[in-house]
Amino acid sequence: MNQRLAAAARSRLLCGAGARADLRALAFLIVCLATATAVATAHAQDAYPNRAVTIVVPYPPGGSNDVFARRVARSLAEALGQAVLVDNRPGASGNIGTAMVAKAVPDGYTLAAVSSSMVTNAAVQSTLPFDAIRSFQPVAMLARGPFVAAVANDVPVRNPAELLSWLKANPGRFNYASSGLSSSNQFATEMFKALSRTFIVHVPYRGMGPAVTDLVSGQVQLLLASGPSLLPQIRAGRVRAVGITSARASPIAPDLLPLASVLPGYEFELWWGLLAPAGTPQAIIERLNTEVNRSLGASEMRQFLLAEGALPAPQSAAQFATTIARDIPRWQKLARQQSISME
Repeated sequence: MNQRLAAAARSRLLCGAGARADLRALAFLIVCLATATAVATAHAQDAYPNRAVTIVVPYPPGGSNDVFARRVARSLAEALGQAVLVDNRPGASGNIGTAMVAKAVPDGYTLAAVSSSMVTNAAVQSTLPFDAIRSFQPVAMLARGPFVAAVANDVPVRNPAELLSWLKANPGRFNYASSGLSSSNQFATEMFKALSRTFIVHVPYRGMGPAVTDLVSGQVQLLLASGPSLLPQIRAGRVRAVGITSARASPIAPDLLPLASVLPGYEFELWWGLLAPAGTPQAIIERLNTEVNRSLGASEMRQFLLAEGALPAPQSAAQFATTIARDIPRWQKLARQQSISME
């Protein structure tokens, strides 16, 4: 009997030893697999990019987002050693293309070229197909620039003081244009109206092209818009520039007085930048940020942006994220004050 119990005990001991050995082997295998996965992931990020990168522009060709995206794409292609393509996906005030990037695989191969209009949209739209903060990983700010204030040629003003006097003398008699409801143009003009206590009727258009066309023809009297949109018409004498929306004189248009010269506290600047889908590896974000900022430091890039009405604005991805997070509540406050909505 004792012999049988001893044999059984030895058997259980051997089985236990075998089970422990199997567990140790399994644990070792798991560690090896985890290590291999980490190494493979690190290698994939180190090798980034190994195919073409696409920058989605959520507006038609020709606008400032498109112009800046194509110039930066050229610089990035040289730096990364891969093609960088620009894909225009316009519609719904930029929301279609932006939503497309929000839903893309977060691997650094799909980026969005956006501007301040993304945050003005977010300030008034509660049903966007993306979250302006949580759906994206900011990559880099490209540029900043003020709006130019321009009037139709038959409007008898030539500087900010005359513009302010003219608006106060003609409340509600004239119109201002924008590229659409909740656009940056509308926010910039409504801020001017709020601070100056003037009233001019808003006429929203479907894009900047028709807004500029109607300013040239005199159908609307005032437009605050970016340099790429207005400077060609101003240089051709089709419309008249009367001021700029930066707080101080700008190298973009050094002969124009700031609107703040007659309206202390007024300042409005556009920004343009690149976003990646949320969850994009930080190593890839940092690589892209480094290369974009390096390109922005080149003198030829500064001259290009200056000719287009903007200045380089290199900053870290974290700083760009802070800008976006700060702007949304700021514009929400103005939207409530001035009754800015999508209706």
